[in-house]
Amino acid sequence: MLRGIQLALFAVLILGGCLGGPDEVVMATTTSTYDSGLLDYMLPAFEEKYGIEVQVISVGTGKALEYGRRGDVDIILVHSPEDEIEFVEEGYGTWRHCVMYNEFLIVGPPDDPAEVKGKTAINALRRILNADSTFISRGDDSGTHKKELVLWDAAGGDYYLGSWYVETGTGMGKTLLVASEKGAYTLVDKGTYLSMKENVNLDIMVEGDELLFNPYAIIVVSLEYNPEVNYIGAQQLMGWIMSKEGQKMIGEFTKDGEALFTPLHGECME
Repeated sequence: MLRGIQLALFAVLILGGCLGGPDEVVMATTTSTYDSGLLDYMLPAFEEKYGIEVQVISVGTGKALEYGRRGDVDIILVHSPEDEIEFVEEGYGTWRHCVMYNEFLIVGPPDDPAEVKGKTAINALRRILNADSTFISRGDDSGTHKKELVLWDAAGGDYYLGSWYVETGTGMGKTLLVASEKGAYTLVDKGTYLSMKENVNLDIMVEGDELLFNPYAIIVVSLEYNPEVNYIGAQQLMGWIMSKEGQKMIGEFTKDGEALFTPLHGECME
């Protein structure tokens, strides 16, 4: 049965430097993917079919890639194309396949104090900056955080100097809750927002902007840097996720009748 990573297991995997056995695959993935509930929905079918248990470490993309470089995990599922390509070109990953996509959203309090609803992503951030409206950033080197910084750079302005700009250093779910509690704006992947929208007081302000495209890729970690990597098990997991069965499950994963992700069938769009 799929279960979240616990502190004791984390210590064994990371501090102890050992991976799972031949019947276990260790996956590092983004908190946005995990918080959406997608893995809880999908992985039991893989585990039952192949008799391989998947242990999931939910972290930001930057940390997931770091674990891959150290050989502490067998496979990673992340969303930062430039970093993923670099990871493979450096030899840390042997295979990279584009799995699915959704989009980022800018969400905020229903009263929309910065009047950003319906604007482009860049104009919305400029309005938030000029109004000194509170913006909650993950600030954790995740794929979402990296995308946010790209958008802020495009928007211009010394956003990081304002007291209205708050970093949580946490995952997407917790960051969304903080934004709700503070009546603030934030950038969130659509999957996490739809899975949590009943628990937060935040409305969608910006969506559909092409700058908010959010692709995910899966990469098998190379044996070159750690011969203990469960390379065969990781390949089986990747192959299943990219199979018709896996891609169909991704497309059928919904919240309130709305699909959270769209399968890419290996076709990268960067």
